[in-house]
Amino acid sequence: MRKKYESPLNSRYSTDEMLYIFSPENKFRTWRKLWVALAESEKELGLDISDEQIEELKKYQDNINFEVAEAREKVVRHDVMSHVYAYGEQAKSAKPIIHLGATSAYVADNTDVVVMTEGLRLIKAELLEVIKALRDFADEYKSLPTLSFTHFQPAQISTVGKRASLWLQDLLMDFGEVEHQLGNMKLLGCKGTTGTQASFLELFEGDEAKCVELDKKICSKMGFDSAFAVSGQTYPRKLDYQVLSVLSGIAQSAYKFGNDIRLLQHLKEIEEPFEKNQIGSSAMAYKRNPMRSERICALSRYVITDTLNTAITASTQWFERTLDDSANKRISVPEAFLCADAILTLYRNVASNLVVYPKVIEKHLNEELPFMATENLLMDAVKAGGDRQELHEKIRVLSMEAGMAVKNEGKPNDLLERIAADKSFGLSAESLKNTVKAENYVGIAPLQVEMFLKDYIDPLLEANKDLLGMKAGEIKV
Repeated sequence: MRKKYESPLNSRYSTDEMLYIFSPENKFRTWRKLWVALAESEKELGLDISDEQIEELKKYQDNINFEVAEAREKVVRHDVMSHVYAYGEQAKSAKPIIHLGATSAYVADNTDVVVMTEGLRLIKAELLEVIKALRDFADEYKSLPTLSFTHFQPAQISTVGKRASLWLQDLLMDFGEVEHQLGNMKLLGCKGTTGTQASFLELFEGDEAKCVELDKKICSKMGFDSAFAVSGQTYPRKLDYQVLSVLSGIAQSAYKFGNDIRLLQHLKEIEEPFEKNQIGSSAMAYKRNPMRSERICALSRYVITDTLNTAITASTQWFERTLDDSANKRISVPEAFLCADAILTLYRNVASNLVVYPKVIEKHLNEELPFMATENLLMDAVKAGGDRQELHEKIRVLSMEAGMAVKNEGKPNDLLERIAADKSFGLSAESLKNTVKAENYVGIAPLQVEMFLKDYIDPLLEANKDLLGMKAGEIKV
């Protein structure tokens, strides 16, 4: 029996890949990579740091003595200095130059940016897989007529694929935001205690150009194009809000999809996958609850609200820095990524295995189609020699009567039979049957789907084909 609380994001929902990105191991390895980058850059800019010191730092870069750091932190109550100490215990010759001139934010903040960037790259790949799954579904069902809804009331006829294209378009917008944010990720760089680089100006004996070059070198070694041009002690906390806003956008799209699937499953038109031995309800054995779509919605709600944490943190920072951001960031940022990761795993699973019931869809169409066809039928009757005004009134009356029979008596919609029985329309039951077909009322929905896939989705997938093919995350419960 486990005695300590464990986040369900760790035990139930998130993938191993995202869990590693936000793991202590990845964080502290990145710290050491940053210390190596700092020492190398300082050496290249003329400080007295030897090749042997650099090589010793690299030797122990990935071999972290966690137990030494943990023991030291209990004494000094400072995580960065504890790891500086632990690194120095291994790389003894380099001990005097580890973290030279830097403040804690150098490793902490730059690592946060690195980790968020890695997280966004994984999100990008996962998002592509969902887009690919929905693209195939939309293409397969682009011409299958379905009853569309406004206000969850029957509206005109659309197609199953057209509805899926609406989900796809949301994800296409999200993908653009992910790419935009990845293109705007910047390191803090090496700015010193309040962002003035005063300590480095001292180290470089007043050479301002070397202070500027230091930032550039560290960015290059860490795989970034640039650092923030100006900062306080930390990078602007607005960056966290911008990143989580991207994740919130994905959550909003997933929430919409999840809710639509829940409603469609209630209608018995489309269902999420349901495994052979899966139990839908502990009490009602026959139930097939849309639990994956419900979980998508639940986790999406968390990400959307979690974004508020970063908004408040960004707006309440004092001057060059205050530490009330730290504890919040340690929770809100990783959990948003872990949630978004779980959402996309579920989304991909559901989108790849949707079950469509065309006969039920047809049944629902037939219940409403006669009403929707009345304008066309009126035109056909006029062409056959009828009076438009007289026939319009008759259709109105017959429609009301048929509607009341459906609502009050539970009878099927017999409007077409009523019209066929009225000789003034001059329309036979056979002609009505040939006219009132759902595919005649979908507009250009199939063409819209084809054009959307051809012009937007397929080029996106082709441009990012190297990212496709990642193994699907496991649905743990």
